[in-house]
Amino acid sequence: MSRTSRLFEMLGVLRARRRPVTALELAQELGVSERSVYRDVETLRLLGAPLDGQAGVGFRLREGFFLPNFAFSPDEMDALILGLGWVQQRADPALVQSSESALAKILSSRINRTSAGDETPDLVSAASVSERSDPGHVALLRDAIRGLRKVALEYEDAAGSLSERIIWPITIVYFDDVRVLAAWCESRSAFRHFRVDRVGAATILGERYPERRSSLIRRWREQDRDWRSFLTFSDGARG
Repeated sequence: MSRTSRLFEMLGVLRARRRPVTALELAQELGVSERSVYRDVETLRLLGAPLDGQAGVGFRLREGFFLPNFAFSPDEMDALILGLGWVQQRADPALVQSSESALAKILSSRINRTSAGDETPDLVSAASVSERSDPGHVALLRDAIRGLRKVALEYEDAAGSLSERIIWPITIVYFDDVRVLAAWCESRSAFRHFRVDRVGAATILGERYPERRSSLIRRWREQDRDWRSFLTFSDGARG
């Protein structure tokens, strides 16, 4: 992340909070040292941001300072908030944290300061008891997809058989009650589908896979035109 991007991110974090945020909290949120946080705070102050606070206490933006509001209609805002609520209740911890941060920014951007300031969303998502949050290694799989990296995978199929694979992950399909990773499997020389809750371990390898992801996605869709129904019922028929 560039320093300019980090300054905007810091403003977003401070804007979304209703209490002072310590330098340590900001450092953890932004992935930098506390010294960098103090430097960035001084830079923002020099640029005119109305920041209150000091070392050991925390920092906050004074009332009245806002980044430009999102150009979303009320229905568009409801759709975003409902979708983020779905993610908070079902996704892996890393994605949950990001959804909470994004939701806080969206809610803070739409508050009408001339009204009572009610931030309660109009729509609320609720997961059923049977729906579990995703395991933490889903974040690693997302990183591998973004970086076009091969992954070493330990997997248990529907019959309980264990296998080790080298795969080229291309996408994660989010069904209501299960998440499925689609990937090219080197040992099978074909596309395969893996339920992420049955992945025992995953390691991102240093090697990028040789084909463009867009090309793999196209081939995957052409090969498995009925992939939605296939993934819904079984991941063991074509292991």
